[in-house]
Amino acid sequence: ITNTNAATAVATYNLEQTNAKLQKSLLRLSSGLRINSAMDDAGGLAVSLKLSAAIRRTDSASVNVGNALSFLQSQDGVLKVAGSILDRMSELATLATDATKTEDARELYETEYLELSEQMADLHEEEFNGIPLFSNPAGTLAVRTSENGSQSTGVSQVNLEAIALVATGLAPNMTDAALATTAVQSLDTQIQNLAVLRASNGAQQSRLTFAQDILSVNRLNLEAANSQIMDADLARESTEYAKRNIISQAGVAMLAQANTIPERALKLLEFD
Repeated sequence: ITNTNAATAVATYNLEQTNAKLQKSLLRLSSGLRINSAMDDAGGLAVSLKLSAAIRRTDSASVNVGNALSFLQSQDGVLKVAGSILDRMSELATLATDATKTEDARELYETEYLELSEQMADLHEEEFNGIPLFSNPAGTLAVRTSENGSQSTGVSQVNLEAIALVATGLAPNMTDAALATTAVQSLDTQIQNLAVLRASNGAQQSRLTFAQDILSVNRLNLEAANSQIMDADLARESTEYAKRNIISQAGVAMLAQANTIPERALKLLEFD
C-alpha cells in the first residue's frame, strides 16, 4: 500500500479529467464559441467555414447591388434634369409660334434654345465612378444578385444622345413660326421617349431593391445557421462550469484524503 497508492492514482486521473472539462467550459464562456478548435467538432467547424464564406460573399453581393442602385439613381437624376431641359425647350418653341412676334424676337428664344440643346448633349457624357451612365447604342451592365453568382439582372446604359440630337436638330426652326410648331410636336415626342427611359430606370431600381432585400434575408438565415453550430449556449455552459468547479474542488479534497492512506498504513507498524 505504501509503495503503490491506487486511490491516489484514480483520484489524480479523475481530477485531471475534471480540470480539462473545466478549462473547456471556461474557454467557451470567455470566447462565446462552442467550437474553439477543430478538435471540439471537426465536422461542425467544416460546415461553419462554408457558411462563413457564404456570409462574406452575400455581403459582397449586397454591396454590388447597392452600387448598381446608386448607378441607376445617378442616371435617373440626370434624366430628371434632361426632362426639365426638354420642358423649357418645348416652352421656348411654343413661344416662338406666336404670330405677333417678329423673326428678331424669335431669335432671342433660339439663343436660349441653342444653349439648352448643348447642355442636353453634355448630359450624355455623365459618368458614375468612371462608368458611363449612357451609351449610344444603349448598353447593359450585368449585376450579380446572388452570393454564388447564379442570378443576375441587367442595368441599362440608356441612349440619351438620340433624344439630345433630335432636340439640337430642331434649333434653327425657332425663327419660323410654322417650323417652331413642328419643333413643339417633335419635342413632345422626345419628352415621351424620356418618360419611357425614366420608367425603365424605376423598374430596374425596384427589382434591385427586392434583390437586396433577399440578400439581407439570406444573410440572416446563414448567420442563424452558423450560430447554431459555433455559438456556445452560455446558460448551459455556466451550469456545466459551476458543476465541474464543484467536482474539481471535491476531487482536490479526495486526492488529499487518498494521499493520507499510506500514513495510516504506517501507523499499523508503530510499536509501543
